Amino acid sequence: MNRISAATLTLLLFSAVGNVHAQEILIGSKSDTENVILGEIATQLFKSNGLQALHRSEIGGTRILWKALLSGDIDVYPEYTGTIIREILITELGDESGSGAARGELVDGSLAEIEAALARHGIGMTRPLGFNNTYVLGTRRDTAEEFDLRTITDLREHKELRYGFSNEFMARGDGWPALRDAYNLNPDNVRGINHDLAYRAIENGSIDVIDLYSTDAEIEYYDLIKLRDDRNHFPDYQAIFLYRINIEPGARELLETLESSISEPEMIRMNALAKLESVPESAIASQFLRKLGVVFETTPPETWIDRLFRNTLDHLFLVLVSLITAILIAIPLGIVAFRRPTAGRIILGVVGVIYTIPSLALLVFMIPLLGIGAGPAIVALFLYSLLPIVFNTHSGLITIPDELIESAHALGLDDHTRLWKIEFPMASRSILTGIRTAAVMNIGTATLGALIGAGGYGQPILTGIRLNNTVLILEGAVPAALLALAIQLALSVAERWIVPRGLRLNK
Repeated sequence: MNRISAATLTLLLFSAVGNVHAQEILIGSKSDTENVILGEIATQLFKSNGLQALHRSEIGGTRILWKALLSGDIDVYPEYTGTIIREILITELGDESGSGAARGELVDGSLAEIEAALARHGIGMTRPLGFNNTYVLGTRRDTAEEFDLRTITDLREHKELRYGFSNEFMARGDGWPALRDAYNLNPDNVRGINHDLAYRAIENGSIDVIDLYSTDAEIEYYDLIKLRDDRNHFPDYQAIFLYRINIEPGARELLETLESSISEPEMIRMNALAKLESVPESAIASQFLRKLGVVFETTPPETWIDRLFRNTLDHLFLVLVSLITAILIAIPLGIVAFRRPTAGRIILGVVGVIYTIPSLALLVFMIPLLGIGAGPAIVALFLYSLLPIVFNTHSGLITIPDELIESAHALGLDDHTRLWKIEFPMASRSILTGIRTAAVMNIGTATLGALIGAGGYGQPILTGIRLNNTVLILEGAVPAALLALAIQLALSVAERWIVPRGLRLNK
């Protein structure tokens, strides 16, 4: 019981890691290049004026960032007016008023109405930054010519075309479901796909129609044709910053200096620098701020060795804390499952059900409880680690020959002595196998933690996918594989010390 209590205390302690930067202004950004650039601009603007700021980049999509802003896990993030109207506040106002009319009024609302609606949630909004990044549908030039496609309405005559929409667009209120109904579209083949991968898919002919952001640099690069929104389905998506109203006034005033400062051609140019020329977002933000007259001392760019060191520490933190906590809790649970068969069926059933929950879904489920960052990632990894350790502990104990247990009883050994002198040594190889399985699985699953700001090897993998940079992907994938091999080797060495010689596979 003491071990379980200590493990629980450790888990709660580390789950609060997201609050260690409480004195800093926390800036979030979505997992697309433009949002990362805007987040970096805000971060550097704060730092250049003497404020402490931390940029948590590439944190999932709209809903994750909005919830993080409401809960105080972040203080600022870039957003778009159309998304606020159609995706965020349409549900909030509908719930508050219970009125379809109110919901409709918000769809066509003014900036003042949007600001008033946000204020009821303790959120403020800057005026537009100067560019409109609306949704459009796009296709290859040869496809547009072959099927005579100029408008979205033209798609109705060609059900055979293959659609590939970003995963968020597939579900959001202003995305595919509403667009399908507005235009009465009924294609035979629609799939969800990562936005950045969609460009490569349409280039190689795997799909024919994708959703685009109008300021994407890839539109010109891949010579794509934008289909006219002839029913005006999509509203304006003016870029703005959302911030918590209780943010310090100096930060709010600095954000206001960015209003009307970024034209659409300028944003396209910055996106192109990042996506097509591999210029770091931090350098792009610095160049832009210098144009605005913001002068500050530039921080030397982070080298790949620095990134590797930081990501390794983050990844080890996620894996070791979750694994050690799981070991301290799962082994006792396996013992209880062995000695109390009725309770054992419940324990094995519960950890089995947890294991079937998709890892990304489990991470998202943790956000309302623990916010973003390392906390929810650690808890999710801990829960995933339970099944292999509990199952292998139970399996190792239950397969001990009955003759040995009967001999122990005949010798008068009590339960505690029998556990440590006979049962644990006999089950040790099975238990270590469960720990090894949990460790390797944790190393791979921990890469998803980057989606909610937990860092680790998943960060360069996500960035590499977004920027179509294989080197960055390998920067995360190769160390993760090497770490898995290293932990397997370490546990194999440990087996020689823990497992009795007569029970080892190689004696």
